[in-house]
Amino acid sequence: MKAVVTVTGSDHRGIIAKVSGYLFDHGVNIEDISQTILGEQFAMIMKVDTSESKEDFSLLADGLGTMGREIGMSVRIQHADIFDAMHNV
Repeated sequence: MKAVVTVTGSDHRGIIAKVSGYLFDHGVNIEDISQTILGEQFAMIMKVDTSESKEDFSLLADGLGTMGREIGMSVRIQHADIFDAMHNV
């Protein structure tokens, strides 16, 4: 299953390592990634494949949210079709 992970917040060291490590540890494959820094703000979007993950999607979403709060970031995951529907008018 395809999903989209978004990461936003104040830039600091280790964001990509922390998020990608969490995804790896939970069997999620990153297929595409884009990130930028706008002033002091960090933004990243990743297209991921969760089909090999043993984690229930809602638990994965909760875990990413918790991990994001621990590093001072907003980290969200959505099914790709929902993300596309929300961003294509």
